[in-house]
Amino acid sequence: MRLADFDYELPEELIAQRPADKRHDSRMLVVSRKTGTCEIRTFPDLPGYIRPGDCLVINDTRVIPARLYGRRQGSGGHVEALLLEPLGEERWKCMLRPGRRLKKGSCIDLGAPGEGTGFEVLAKSADGTAEIAFFGAGSADLIERHGSIPLPPYIRRDATEDDLDRYQTVYAESPGAVAAPTAGLHFTPEILAAIRDRGADVATVTLHVGPGTFRPVKTERIDEHEMHEERYVLSAEAAAVVNATRENGGRVIAIGTTSVRVLESCADPATRRVVAQSGRTRLFMRPPIRPVVTDALLTNFHLPRSTLLMLVSTFSSVKDVLAAYRLAVRERFRFYSYGDCMLLV
Repeated sequence: MRLADFDYELPEELIAQRPADKRHDSRMLVVSRKTGTCEIRTFPDLPGYIRPGDCLVINDTRVIPARLYGRRQGSGGHVEALLLEPLGEERWKCMLRPGRRLKKGSCIDLGAPGEGTGFEVLAKSADGTAEIAFFGAGSADLIERHGSIPLPPYIRRDATEDDLDRYQTVYAESPGAVAAPTAGLHFTPEILAAIRDRGADVATVTLHVGPGTFRPVKTERIDEHEMHEERYVLSAEAAAVVNATRENGGRVIAIGTTSVRVLESCADPATRRVVAQSGRTRLFMRPPIRPVVTDALLTNFHLPRSTLLMLVSTFSSVKDVLAAYRLAVRERFRFYSYGDCMLLV
């Protein structure tokens, strides 16, 4: 398929710049995977679509305050670092701005001048990333003191104190993401309890969302796109719950595209079971691929021409998914990370 097959028109004013007043104050477009028919509901209606014996799969990654601002020693120039993943011994992989001017050995102050806290550029890579080492204090302490939540590029404002809470799911536990698994932002403890009360299980996986999730597809043929890599964990406990759900006739319902990537990365097509494992995935779900173990998906609305929209289209037809998106635009749904959601079931 071609990139243009996944395009749609989105008025800029529908891109949500702030979260709803309350987590569950969002609308939900329910789409039939078989027929493409749509129904407009609200998120608190979600438990009504859950059956006894189903299993929700949630991603417990936690967004770290990965954006750091500092000044270059000597010139005093402004520097921005986006942390990507720890490398051990106070070292991190990151992206730097301005990247080209910062050579190996450059030192960046994070605190007040003369405080002696910051990081040094140890190495530069061909892919545009860098390796840095923190000095003057532990990396965890410096990140906590000087870091801010890295909001997506389409949210055109600085992060606030409110984002520290609202750009995390209520079940976020495993630090490591630089973007939130946004389908989970709608959940409250009460809605999770209502789902369990209906006789459904909840299994937890981890996928640390990286900045590659926002990387545009630049190849006209989508199968020529090189997918970004993300770290994941599927525990033996979670795998057992998912496999038991399928064996007993229940549905596996992924909360977010990140949960789908974990499940389908660990799926055995021959047995239609998942295998507990951890590692890195470059799985690129796009039509005509179909999910092996995932039966339904709750997800937010995604950018035109994005790999996330392509993943959603594996749960239905591209035609029906884009028709649902056009309906959402007509009905003034809120889009992207802080927006409304879609349930494909």
